[in-house]
Amino acid sequence: MKFSDFINVASIKADVASDEKPEVIRELVESLAGAGAIAADQVEGIVAAIMKREDLGSTGIGRGVAVPHTKHASVEKLVGTVGISVEGVDFNSLDGNKVHLFFLLISPPDRAGDHLRALENISRRLRDDTFCRFLKQARSAQDIQQLLEEADNNQFVS
Repeated sequence: MKFSDFINVASIKADVASDEKPEVIRELVESLAGAGAIAADQVEGIVAAIMKREDLGSTGIGRGVAVPHTKHASVEKLVGTVGISVEGVDFNSLDGNKVHLFFLLISPPDRAGDHLRALENISRRLRDDTFCRFLKQARSAQDIQQLLEEADNNQFVS
């Protein structure tokens, strides 16, 4: 699975404004709604579902990265977005560090395989220090989109 299979490029946020976990999640979900990737009337339910998942354990996986995600009946296919916070956000990460890179995923409840493949793709790509460094330095949605395309085309070598 590639980023292009699930990242909605119109919703990418190169400048996440929020500085607290719930607000970052809301900002990214609202960005997906604003891009037409999810129904606007589902924002509250999706934010609540992601926060419920966060209550089970932080999706801040370390090294400045978080992958908030949920399954939600309102989506017909896997959809996601990317956000970057220059300042970083306390996300209760496993390593205690602030998060700068956010990959938010929402998938239909009956598509667990797609959900797992997307999480695996994100995890694999984010093990590449060069990719992470370039993403953290990206200052526009176009820059982020280009980096995702380069990762999809295996232009980064782990």
